[in-house]
Amino acid sequence: MRAPRFLLLVALAVASAAVRPETAAPIQSPRERELYVSVLDAGGKHVAGVGPSDLIVREDGVAREILRVRRATEPVDIALLVDNSIAMTQAITDLRRALQAFAKAIDARNPLALVTVADRPTIAQNYTLDRGQVLQAVERVFAQPGSGTYLLDAIVEASRGIEKRGSRRAAIVIVTGEGKEFSNTHHQQVLEALEASHAAMHAVVVEEAGDETTDEEGVQRGLALDLGTKDSGGRRALLLTSMALPDEMTSIANELNEQYLVTYGRPETLIPPEKITVEPRDTTRTVRATPVPVPDKAAK
Repeated sequence: MRAPRFLLLVALAVASAAVRPETAAPIQSPRERELYVSVLDAGGKHVAGVGPSDLIVREDGVAREILRVRRATEPVDIALLVDNSIAMTQAITDLRRALQAFAKAIDARNPLALVTVADRPTIAQNYTLDRGQVLQAVERVFAQPGSGTYLLDAIVEASRGIEKRGSRRAAIVIVTGEGKEFSNTHHQQVLEALEASHAAMHAVVVEEAGDETTDEEGVQRGLALDLGTKDSGGRRALLLTSMALPDEMTSIANELNEQYLVTYGRPETLIPPEKITVEPRDTTRTVRATPVPVPDKAAK
């Protein structure tokens, strides 16, 4: 029997005060909005020294004035969603190595949670700053015989857990194969939950870990991973071998460690924009951006 979704949502949210460092979040002015932004060079490496003149912020196609750019120092709540289904059997050793590499590379101020997705979303480790606990949880990750994944359910539940935690800065990092998906969740439900959480979603898909599913559930998963990563300011990486997992996960950790906080101005009477984009003036660079949640008192 699957565990009630409510219990998982509560479990993913309860440890909030205990593991989040006491960092006062700045209050956004009604005339200002903020974005967490990654700026990468052609080789995928962090670009240092980025300033207002290096970026262009647009709301529904209209350029906005960039007021400030600084290194993002606020902690990131990170939910690691891990495919431990039968499709990952041959990749499980590389999967553990990749999770260990991520836990060691990510800044120690960032709370980590580990959720496995075979059979049902299961919390292997709730949010914690204790890297020893995370690494122990990683060692307990094994492929479940005869299982498929409930990845879409897990994304929705992790997103809602992040929303309940009130995270100002958050990320959902997924490692999955292409085995059978059993969630009966439409991709639009995933996108709505992700948007409400204000989390950036990163997805690493090991193509060798299973045949690509073409049934409706597999199609919904593909749409959720493709649109979810693009819309939230994350990345989607397709790997031909699980041996590449540690390097890819280390790269994601480094990207999160090196983000910028971009503050820009907008007219006070402007209705909420449907689309916010950030572009580099240097077209050889790649930019990814995630809007910062707006407190209710600053929303108008």
